[in-house]
Order: sequence, then C-alpha cells, then structure tokens
Amino acid sequence: MDASILIARLMGPTLAIIGLVALRDPDGLRAVGRELLESRALLYLAGILALLIGLAIVNTHNRWVLGWPVMITIYGWLALLAGVMRLCFRDRVRAMGEAMLARSHALRVIGIAHLALGGLLIVMGYR
Repeated sequence: MDASILIARLMGPTLAIIGLVALRDPDGLRAVGRELLESRALLYLAGILALLIGLAIVNTHNRWVLGWPVMITIYGWLALLAGVMRLCFRDRVRAMGEAMLARSHALRVIGIAHLALGGLLIVMGYR
C-alpha cells in the first residue's frame, strides 16, 4: 500500500473526529486546552507526541508534489515544529494557547479546518 494512502487512512478519521469534537463541544475542548497549558507534564508529553508524529510522517512521507499528498507532508512538518515549540519554548506556547482559547471563534475555525482536512483525507484514502 502506498504511504500516502496509509497515512491518509490513519490521519483522515483522526482529524475528522477532532474537528467534530471541536465543533460539538468547544467549551469542553477549551477546558482541556486550559488544563494542558497549566500542566508542565502534559505540555511536555504533548510535545513528545507531536514530535514523534511529525518525525514519523516526515521520515516516511516527505513528498513535495502537486496534489493532495503534499498536505500530509505539510502536516508532518507542522507537527514536528509544534513538538519542538512545546518542548523548547513552553512559555511562548502557553501565551499563544491562552490567546487562542480567549477567542470564541478560534475553536470553531480549528474544528472546521480539521474536519475539512480529515474529510478530504478520508475520501482520498478510502476511494
């Protein structure tokens, strides 16, 4: 199986569900975000997980092509960057996270983006 298809089949449903949760229960997700930002241990763990996911994608799917597979590559690089930021620049990440959580529409926008990307990857992975 092609790496793009495999990763799309893993990422698509995951991102779509994250998007649905953000749209269905933004207050609950906002509470989780606040808890994450307040806990050094959770922020550290989230950094390690993002770093691992980013490295896994970048090492198996670093494809800079015209077409939908490049979205997987971009997501991998963004996850890698997010992991490094959470591990190395915790205070800056907290400030950015708190600013995002203070905006009432931010989780809606994030939810729509995750749902759209997840839906596209589901279609491409399972067609």
